Amino acid sequence: MKFARAPAAALGLAVAACAADKPNVLILYIDDMGYADLGVTGNTQCRTPHIDSIAKNGVRFDNSYVTACVCSPSRAALMSGRYQQRFGFDANAEGPRPPVKGDTKGLDLSVRTFADRMKDLGYATGIVGKWHIGQDKPEYLPNARGFDEYYGLLPHGIGAGKGGEPVPMWRNREPAPVPEDHTIAFGREAETFIDRRKDGPWFLYCAFTAVHGPFVSPKDYLARFAGVTPPARANYLSMLTLLDDTIGRILGKLREHGLEEKTLVFVASDNGGPGGAASNGVFRGTKWTLWEGGIRSPVLIQWKGRIPGGRTLPHMVTQLDWMPTAVAAAGGEVKADWNLDGANLLPLLEGRSDKAPHEALFWRFGIQYAVREGDWKLVKAHISHTEPKLFNLAKDPGEQTDLASQEPAKVKHLQALWDAWNARNEPPRWIDERWNGDGGAARKAAKVFELALHLL
Repeated sequence: MKFARAPAAALGLAVAACAADKPNVLILYIDDMGYADLGVTGNTQCRTPHIDSIAKNGVRFDNSYVTACVCSPSRAALMSGRYQQRFGFDANAEGPRPPVKGDTKGLDLSVRTFADRMKDLGYATGIVGKWHIGQDKPEYLPNARGFDEYYGLLPHGIGAGKGGEPVPMWRNREPAPVPEDHTIAFGREAETFIDRRKDGPWFLYCAFTAVHGPFVSPKDYLARFAGVTPPARANYLSMLTLLDDTIGRILGKLREHGLEEKTLVFVASDNGGPGGAASNGVFRGTKWTLWEGGIRSPVLIQWKGRIPGGRTLPHMVTQLDWMPTAVAAAGGEVKADWNLDGANLLPLLEGRSDKAPHEALFWRFGIQYAVREGDWKLVKAHISHTEPKLFNLAKDPGEQTDLASQEPAKVKHLQALWDAWNARNEPPRWIDERWNGDGGAARKAAKVFELALHLL
């Protein structure tokens, strides 16, 4: 039997129509921002109107998290759509100790990335900014992990240079000049990517190095906060303001090309603020800990014309949800063998469902661990804690009153949930001596290493 072949022009129109139905996907991933440092989360010392506009035009979640309290593991979860502990990525992909398993600190090569999934759906893919999930071998670099285009740096940020040397920059697989200001350079690259790919569909991961220290910005930005003390806070706010303006120009590029209603936008910080210059508001703790201050992150999502704007939703969500949401928005299907840990948020975002995406969320940072179910959180956030502590976050968001002795059944239940989740994970593939809960300081290193060995 012979079938009539459609004219080439008709096929071209069909492909174009299919592409037009797929939204672009833009991820704006901020580095080390304090939870309370956006206008929409309480900052009164500086304005962040462009980032805030994403909440105004879309949705902000009131119980939003990332899966790690430090940079690398959070990015591994974002890129994989899975808890990073599934493949032993508990700690930053750096440090002097060799891996306990394998010979490279990076995202396991068997793990398909967010970019891989979007390429499968016909998307052009790009990343600007910080990679930080593998740099020792070519096969771990962005262009080998699903990205058509890459401009940025590989380690933890602009402060990762040794001996005062600037961190090398890359354009795809070739060295690139070090820019005068990385935030501005990354913004310009994002804009030119959108210019080139305006006919879409495209997936762009903007992994900013701001507002991770060192806090740098042009003099005119610094001058705006000359009266703010301490000086570190002033420098931080100037960098945050520059970042907000940079994001504003990226959003403006969407408007210029008529892409606002064709682009699904996600925003979060990779972890909580590190303390000092950054503010986590009422939340206890900082980056490096599993207190709320280390893992709470503002999550904002916009898709104008598709997601009703101006809403704040109470549901627990994480960056794990972004991949299944984007795949669904693109008309794709999440396969069971992908083993994703996130949920498709589109029914919730569009108001078609009020179902909670997650019954519980889980964390493991070496010797620290936590689980949240409903209003209750069980957490062991420091090496000195012989037993985990229990908090009711609805009544005590600052985690000040430990209820473990009053609610032993709740402790037992939550511990059993975490144990069952952790049984599906790998032990950490490499050790971080800062797992102790004292922040970035590598205190009690020998004891931490000894305890970590029991996880392996």
